[in-house]
Amino acid sequence: QVQLVESGGGLVQAGGSLRLSCTASGRTFSRYAMAWFRQAPGKEREFAVAISRGGVSTYYDDSVKDRFTISRDNAKNMVYLQMNSLKPEDTAVYYCAAERLGSTYGSRSAASYDYWGQGTQVTVSS
Repeated sequence: QVQLVESGGGLVQAGGSLRLSCTASGRTFSRYAMAWFRQAPGKEREFAVAISRGGVSTYYDDSVKDRFTISRDNAKNMVYLQMNSLKPEDTAVYYCAAERLGSTYGSRSAASYDYWGQGTQVTVSS
């Protein structure tokens, strides 16, 4: 069982930066590949970025590549999302998710993730 809590969202102007954090409970955190998804108003939840269990491999959606950076600290049970050069279209609720054990790392499907946080709102003004 893993419980996830996101923090760090807020309101920022276009071109600005935010850093999201995801705090995980449980002693088995390092067994899970992790990801960030986002959901804009009126749209489906979409994949943004994933990171492997050890943090060596990452996979980005084209919409955030070269602007967002995912990282993790297994000793602290933390996952981070550094977001730079933010755009109004990045406005969404951002969710941290833990991938199902045994799944292929970096799945873009929300159905592959067993544990979710409550989400944190990111609003980018133009």
